[in-house]
Amino acid sequence: MDWGNVIGDALRALVGSEAVVFALAAIGLNVHFGYAGLLNFGQAGFLAVAAYGLATVVTTFGLPFWLGILVGFAGVIVLALLLGVPTLRLRADYLAIVTIAAAEIIRLIFRSVALRDTFGGSSGISGFSTDFFALNPFSGDVGFGPFVFGARNAWVLTVGWILVALACLIVWALMRSPWGRVIKAIREDEDAVRSLGKNVYYYKMQALIIGGLLGALGGFVFALAQAAVQPDLFSPNLTFFAYTILILGGAARVFGPVVGAMIFWCLLQLTAGILIGGVRTGFIPDWLMDSNDVGAVRFMLVGVALLLLLVYRPQGIFGDRKEIALDAR
Repeated sequence: MDWGNVIGDALRALVGSEAVVFALAAIGLNVHFGYAGLLNFGQAGFLAVAAYGLATVVTTFGLPFWLGILVGFAGVIVLALLLGVPTLRLRADYLAIVTIAAAEIIRLIFRSVALRDTFGGSSGISGFSTDFFALNPFSGDVGFGPFVFGARNAWVLTVGWILVALACLIVWALMRSPWGRVIKAIREDEDAVRSLGKNVYYYKMQALIIGGLLGALGGFVFALAQAAVQPDLFSPNLTFFAYTILILGGAARVFGPVVGAMIFWCLLQLTAGILIGGVRTGFIPDWLMDSNDVGAVRFMLVGVALLLLLVYRPQGIFGDRKEIALDAR
């Protein structure tokens, strides 16, 4: 087994595009769930609307790249309003049901045959990232040691990690403002906040929109890293991975989602590399597992590790137990 390649791939996954995308998605969920106590199970829908907003405007309608970014943000705001208006006055579980259903409806609309000329159907859309990569200052491989990336990937990662830093800064500033203190109070006991004259409904709506916009940044990076969008990339698994990352790093902690994303993808890549190496060298016998089983087994092993984490430290690496005891009413 080539341990150098295995460890090198795992270290690159630590800062790779998947870590960036899911860190941004989890930062948005951190505003929703960690700080405001909103059970949003449809974060994949916010990322999909942002990504398809960009791709459709540029490729289908031939409009400028930056207009596509604005349309993606506008679509996320509209989606948050459509989801929040009928549900945020109700119990938290209603929002969870509505958001997971809405995310699937959005995915199926994007892959529908009837709208194939607009959204590309199951094949998706490409050809919208030219203007973005035209700004690329890199002309060759960039990095040091195991952290060496091609010019295109290095540009995506540079922009992506800058966005992660900005998103963390925004969350840090918001949660130390009077608005953030009200949001955290709503998570703890919204009836007490309502008794003080605060409009809990509007604060929840604002949190839903802000978290969706932060997640939209992940949708843009996801689309640009792939140089294409395809509807099945935005399946419910995306939201579940984002929640896993959030809980792993620690809810209601500014850097919890970032550290969680890095560890999660590093562990997945490390586990996959070890299993593939074990199968190829014969250390893992054929009757037990072959190369086709690696994808499933690595998720099983990482899942077991996460279960142990939840048993012995349910608040995550940086979290606090009281932060996950939300008042879901």
